Amino acid sequence: MKPVRPLAGRRVVVTRATEQVGDLVERLVVLGAEAVEVPMIEIVDASDGGAALRAAVGSSPDWIVVTSANGARRVLAVLPDTTRAHTRFAVVGPMTASALERAGIVPALIPPRFVAESLVDAFPPGPGVAVVAQAAGARRVVADGLVAKGWDVRVVEAYRTIPVEPTPEALDAARQSDAICFTSASTVSAFVAAAGSHGVPPVVVCIGPITAQAAVDHGLTVAAVPEEHTIPAMVAVLADVLRP
Repeated sequence: MKPVRPLAGRRVVVTRATEQVGDLVERLVVLGAEAVEVPMIEIVDASDGGAALRAAVGSSPDWIVVTSANGARRVLAVLPDTTRAHTRFAVVGPMTASALERAGIVPALIPPRFVAESLVDAFPPGPGVAVVAQAAGARRVVADGLVAKGWDVRVVEAYRTIPVEPTPEALDAARQSDAICFTSASTVSAFVAAAGSHGVPPVVVCIGPITAQAAVDHGLTVAAVPEEHTIPAMVAVLADVLRP
């Protein structure tokens, strides 16, 4: 029996950073799509080279909260064994959890909904020290929520995202595509800035509500947002939207 390929003949734009794109592209290709890679951001080290992150995780806090797989990888790069033995980890969703689990760390907390607000709701009350490792300029929802629950919160910059200037050829290929997948608000902003709203394919799918709100704020119509904010779920709803 031949595999079902609901996206056969469809061109789907992928805007993730090059180092993050593998799983999404693989899933699209398996379903028959042509993945049009137009990376809109690049993931780079923190502005201080990771010094603040190294100091924060080395202090053996009660909790380390990681909001993305990028943050998880950078925390792991500077995580001493003493902290690993003492500290509990909280993550926003399964992709971040998987990055830790591959290093032998099982998160103590994954919220029922994979958004920052749900993590705050599920977090235990303080007191204690909680390190929040996130991207430069990220929302303070987790930090402010944990402060309100009695925690001494130390927010540290784990990495930065910087915009990438796409080539005219890449933007032209995007304009001729059937759909586009956005996985972060920063990719939405960067793509619209480069292509204009007229350069966005007709079907827009976003991984979660924050990304979708960014798309709406830029004047885009969002066709679908998966209930579970993961790459597999996003590809599944994309297939549903594009299915003949």
